[in-house]
Amino acid sequence: MDSHVGSGKVITAPLITEDGRPIKDPLVLLEATSSQNTSDDTSTSSTNGNEIDESASRITDKLIIDWKLTLHQIGLDVLRTDRTMVFYENKENLSKLWDILAVYAWIDKDVGYCQGMSDLCSPMIVLLKDEADAFWCFEKLMRRLRGNFKCTDQSVGVANQLQYLASIIQVLDPKLHDHLEILGGGDYLFAFRMFMVLFRREVSFGDSLYLWEMMWALEYDPDIFFAACEDASAHKSKVSKSKLRGVRHFGKWDKDKDKENSKNGSEDTDGPVPISVFMVASVLKEKREKLLQEARGLDDLIRILNDVNGNLDAKKACAGALKLHKKYLKKVQTKKP
Repeated sequence: MDSHVGSGKVITAPLITEDGRPIKDPLVLLEATSSQNTSDDTSTSSTNGNEIDESASRITDKLIIDWKLTLHQIGLDVLRTDRTMVFYENKENLSKLWDILAVYAWIDKDVGYCQGMSDLCSPMIVLLKDEADAFWCFEKLMRRLRGNFKCTDQSVGVANQLQYLASIIQVLDPKLHDHLEILGGGDYLFAFRMFMVLFRREVSFGDSLYLWEMMWALEYDPDIFFAACEDASAHKSKVSKSKLRGVRHFGKWDKDKDKENSKNGSEDTDGPVPISVFMVASVLKEKREKLLQEARGLDDLIRILNDVNGNLDAKKACAGALKLHKKYLKKVQTKKP
């Protein structure tokens, strides 16, 4: 498909024009191959970065053109991903991240590549030495999350989660919800990034792994889970087998539904509210007083929430999310006739 993929290079300028003509010597800022990684090569590429290669044949396949046009954007995002980590001082690891995202952008033609995917892929590169293993783990993760990246002029991919969040805050903290609406944040779009990249920017790298595992482990029906816990605590006896079967059932990932959601790029809106929604709610609860007292507009709202970046305590936020979750269920149940 393209000789740059797998070459150890990270492409940061267009490889092709919008009408399919290859660009000669595209700009390469990083190369994993040390023998080619010289400043002279970089400056030469930069000088000739926009020169059309007339000798190369023009590409007419629109799918290939669209794919090639995303490759330099992937490169730019790769250079900004987890740059404080020593792991990425090794240029070979950067090129692995670029390779995986480039290949994924081709196999998922419906979604392609979107900003934020590099944040989701990076842990796979760090944890798994084999590039193929890292790719397929990322591909499996994207089956769950690709719906987040499907945006139109009318809606964003995380729209369902934003609606859940609005409903939860309205029930648990009407005063805060009304204040956010007055500020123009009633659509909760300020939480867009938290859902999109699963809190990668809000917590440290290590905490993000803890957070992901916790969220994926909580694929249960929360009503049954808490009922089982309360029953065990009250009677100091074993939980009934029927309830445990219920917990196991809701904790199991539905493969058929997974395939269907992957095919349609949709989220499962029939099941329980994702724990990630209560995670965001716990962040808002923690910043509640500051939001009520200091936020006088959307800029203030975003500034206050940006203070969380890299400073969120994952374990504390998880505990807060579960408490809010339990409180929400009780309030909803008491309102039922």
